[in-house]
Amino acid sequence: MLKAGPRSIITLIAVFALCMCIDPYSPKLEGYESLLVVEGMITDANTSYSVKLSRTIQEQTAIPDPVSDATVFISDGENNLNYLNNKGNGIYKTDSTRFRAIVGKTYFLNILTPDGKEYKSDPCLMQPVPDIDNISYTRDQKILNNGTENQEGILISVDSEGSGDNNFYRWEYEETWKFKLPNTKRYNYIDDTTILPVNVIKEYCWRTRKSNEVMIHQVYAGQPSRIEKEPIFFLASEKSDRLLIQYSILIKQYSISRQEYDFWDNTKKVNDSGGDIFAKQPFPVKSNIFNVSNPEEKVLGYFQVSGMKQKRKNIVYKELEGLNLPSYQYPCERIVREPKDYETPWGEKMTWNRLYYIFCTSSAYSFVEPIYVPGTFTLQKLVFSTQECADCELTGSIKKPDFWKEFE
Repeated sequence: MLKAGPRSIITLIAVFALCMCIDPYSPKLEGYESLLVVEGMITDANTSYSVKLSRTIQEQTAIPDPVSDATVFISDGENNLNYLNNKGNGIYKTDSTRFRAIVGKTYFLNILTPDGKEYKSDPCLMQPVPDIDNISYTRDQKILNNGTENQEGILISVDSEGSGDNNFYRWEYEETWKFKLPNTKRYNYIDDTTILPVNVIKEYCWRTRKSNEVMIHQVYAGQPSRIEKEPIFFLASEKSDRLLIQYSILIKQYSISRQEYDFWDNTKKVNDSGGDIFAKQPFPVKSNIFNVSNPEEKVLGYFQVSGMKQKRKNIVYKELEGLNLPSYQYPCERIVREPKDYETPWGEKMTWNRLYYIFCTSSAYSFVEPIYVPGTFTLQKLVFSTQECADCELTGSIKKPDFWKEFE
C-alpha cells in the first residue's frame, strides 16, 4: 500500500489544530489614545540618516500605522535647517551630500504632522566617542532556564580607551556569516530520462542579522574611564551555523547623554519585566520629543544624537578548534528513495515520475540529485531533502557582501 506522504500528515495536524484551537483574547482598552512613535538617530558618519514616524493602534499584534506626508527637518544651534526627504511608509531620510552631523554641535528634530501638530526634540549635543581598540572573544557558557540548561560558546567583548568628556556608552552590532547547507540542490528533475544540472549551484550563502538588545554602559565616579572586556554578544556554538565556516561582526560604539542612557536603561527594565500588557509598567520611559502646543501629550521613542566609531572582527572556524566547542548539527534529512521502496494498491506500478511527484509537488521537499548505477546513466536512486536544507537562499543570500574577505 502506498505510504502516506508528508502532505497527509500536515493536513491531519492542521485539522486537529483547528478542532482544538482557542479564540485569542484581544482586550479593548478603555480611553485608548493613539500615540506618535518616533525612531531616529544621527551620527557623525558620512551616510544618510533616517527618521521613522508611526502611530500606535489598539490591536496588540497589528503593525503600527505609518505617518505619511509629515514635514521633518533637523535644525542646529545656529538655526540651519536640513529637511528630510519623504520616502513613503513613514520613512524620512536626509541627503548625505548636503548634511552631515558634527561632533560638538547641538541638534533638534522637528516634526509637523499632517493634522497640524508640531513636535520637537530637546536639544541634543553630539558627544565625541573614542575608538574601539580591540574586539576579542573567549570561551564562555550561559546558564538558562533556572540552571537546567547550559549553553557553551564564545563571548565577544570590546576594549576602548574611554573618554573624560562623557561617561555613557551604547553599542550595536551587525553580524554576518557564511554557511553551507549539507544537501545542496544540484540537479533539476524533468523526467526519468532528463535530469539536468541547475544553472547556479547555491552552495554557499551569507546571512546578516542586526542586534536588537539594549547594550549600555556607565563609567561611575572614581572608576577608570578605559573600557575593558565589555561583553557585547554571547554566541552559542551548537545553536546556529554561525561558526561553521567564517563569521564577521561589526560593532558600533556610541557616546550618549545621561538622558539617553536613562531612556535605554528604563526601556531595558520594562522589557525585562516580561511584557505583560496587564502588568503595571515599573519605569516610565520618557521620550525627549514633545508636542510644542501640548507638552503633556505622550510621545514614544527617542531622537538619538551621537558620535560613532566602529570596528569589525572576523572569526574563522580553524581559530576555534582549540576551544573544543560543541558544533552545530543541521537538522537536515537526506532521503534516498527508488520506486521499489513503495508498494502500490491493486498492483499499480510506482514510477520515477510519481516518486518525484510525491516528494516535490505535494510536499515541502526538494529534489537534490540522482544516483546512477555505477558506470551508467541508469537511475538507481533519487535523493531528496527539505527545501530549507537544499536552498540556502531561503535563509540567506548567495550574493557575497561587498566588505567580505576570505580568511583561512
